[in-house]
Amino acid sequence: MFNDKLLAKKLRSVSYILVADDDLDDQELIKDALVESSFDESKLHFVDDGMQLIEYLEKCTILPSIILLDLNMPRKGGKETLAELKKSVRYRHIPVIIFTTSDSEIDVKQCYSLGGNAFMTKPSSYFDLVESMKMLTHYWIGQARIVFD
Repeated sequence: MFNDKLLAKKLRSVSYILVADDDLDDQELIKDALVESSFDESKLHFVDDGMQLIEYLEKCTILPSIILLDLNMPRKGGKETLAELKKSVRYRHIPVIIFTTSDSEIDVKQCYSLGGNAFMTKPSSYFDLVESMKMLTHYWIGQARIVFD
């Protein structure tokens, strides 16, 4: 299935994953699940909403390898943020995975039409969250070809 040594090498080459989620409990659960999935905690960065995400990206010299984006956030929501990211020449190459509580078909269609690379509904159990993070890292880091800054 997956070559563990190759995946470990690719995990080391990831600059970082940027997570935009306004729920601090969800941030902690995502961090724990990624760490349990063999992802290096030092390669995770969290922001609380889309406005913070854009402000952070404008100031950083090394761009994230992947962005996990919640939809329902204050100040600037996920869809508005996604549209802004995908219109930008500097950011459009970064895979944006919508990671939200929504399972609305309308949200799924809108996010894909705005340029989202994947849409994942947050699972209700921690075990399922860990499995989702394992699938996410195995696919987006282990299989997919992404740009590593």
